[in-house]
Amino acid sequence: MPEFPWPAGAATGIGSLPGTDVAEAQRIVLGELPDLPHLPELPERGPGADIIGRSAGFLVELPVQLYAGRWQIAARPGQDLRRTADLLERDLDQLTEQADGFTGTVKIQAAGPWTLAASLDLPIGGRMLRDPGAVRDLTDSLAEGLRRHVADVRKRLPGATVLLQLDEPSLPAVLAGHVATESGLSAYRAVDGPDAATGLRTVAAAVDAPVVVHCCAPDLPWPVIRDSSAVAVAFDLSLLKDLDPVGEAIEAGLGLFVGAAPTRPVGDRRPESKQIAERVQKLWGRLGFPAAQLPRQVVVTPACGLAGATPGYVRALLKACQEAGRRISEV
Repeated sequence: MPEFPWPAGAATGIGSLPGTDVAEAQRIVLGELPDLPHLPELPERGPGADIIGRSAGFLVELPVQLYAGRWQIAARPGQDLRRTADLLERDLDQLTEQADGFTGTVKIQAAGPWTLAASLDLPIGGRMLRDPGAVRDLTDSLAEGLRRHVADVRKRLPGATVLLQLDEPSLPAVLAGHVATESGLSAYRAVDGPDAATGLRTVAAAVDAPVVVHCCAPDLPWPVIRDSSAVAVAFDLSLLKDLDPVGEAIEAGLGLFVGAAPTRPVGDRRPESKQIAERVQKLWGRLGFPAAQLPRQVVVTPACGLAGATPGYVRALLKACQEAGRRISEV
């Protein structure tokens, strides 16, 4: 079994949390997820804190701006990009202060190249996805920007191991040719699986850090992620239909970030660590792998981001995920 860059029985969050107070968000994450904390994202802060704007802010020599409510490639950097950079700087300053002396693994997140290509507009109109040359430029630019971001986090937390999560919610639609054009009457051409994996590998090779690919959409493209040089895949367990690709991923040495905790309350019940742990153990048991392998290869997470949850539920859920990880490691 390969060595994974997280401790046995770890739990983490996917990325987004509710609210606008980054100091409080980081206190919650560092307090409830001490084995594998992540840099929280707060999209309620507005443009530049959303997944596309925040991630586009990492692009090198490809400035972006907001136009008619959408992010597009711009001729030169402007106030939208300055705001995005300022929000990220505040986040990193808080991380530097609150995680001072941290020596474990910390996870940071950004949208991957295919989700950005499906979401960012070209100056002449249409998504970047329509132009393969633009997609290559975008991928190279993102790879360099995230290399710098990882290096910055590593400099701020010199004792920590940095883990980069690439969020790819649009990847299944990109592969299926289901990304609609501006008119909505047609769709952009489908991207081949090997080309998609190459784009992800380009980023993974550049950043000098282990990479997790996260996709909480149905029809997760397991072969693409296996071929992407990622160390792990993060997914929503409730959307899993076929176990065979999961078993193949485990055999290939891929770590699993299993989204086993619901992002919304189920009735009046608080999230229960026992129930979350049992969902993960049931999945592993059906796959037939040795029980001792489970706590090393699996990380427990919420099903997806938590921006739409209440602060009270978020704290309880993250605590339950952490306790579920401990339950799994004690079996």
